[in-house]
Amino acid sequence: MATLSKDIFGLEVTNYELIKTAYDAYLANSRSSHAKTMTRSEVSGGGKKPWKQKGTGRARFGSTRNPIWRHGGVAGGRTGEENFSKNLARNAKKVAIMQALSIKNADKAVKVITEADFKADGKVKTAAKALKNLKLDGKNVLAVCAEKTPELLRSTNNLPNVKLVRATYLNVFDIMNADAIVFGESALKATENWLLGKESK
Repeated sequence: MATLSKDIFGLEVTNYELIKTAYDAYLANSRSSHAKTMTRSEVSGGGKKPWKQKGTGRARFGSTRNPIWRHGGVAGGRTGEENFSKNLARNAKKVAIMQALSIKNADKAVKVITEADFKADGKVKTAAKALKNLKLDGKNVLAVCAEKTPELLRSTNNLPNVKLVRATYLNVFDIMNADAIVFGESALKATENWLLGKESK
């Protein structure tokens, strides 16, 4: 049975600020900028001055598309080109992942399985049975693999509570929202190599 590295799964976490920063960065980087408002130049109509400049006792206006008018343009609104992304240093990201994994391991939510526990054959039934044997059926499971093979994808894609992720694509958001994190032995080695800087160049 594989042994979990204390450098990754055994950290003592006393400050959660870095985990929160990484969590927020993941959400920000997943955010799309679709919202867009029209400025006064983009709203149709308003070509005619609504009333003459003087003599009416009312305020001066040159267009009904003025932002303070109903149905007018929007001043300072969304353009659809906003950039919400947040940058996090690579090493800081890895430390945050290791802290999150340590928290989950302390909660006994990290499991390492062998090929005898689950052999990907492309059948959902096989994967569902393996989860049941691990007492994980019905729970949100983050399954970590070294490589996403077609057999693994077919086995897990139709399981609603299972998310399959490559070891080098682990992130704090998925880790913290999982009830259980399942590593294959090869995935565990790939994770350790990546987080501890031992991956091949």
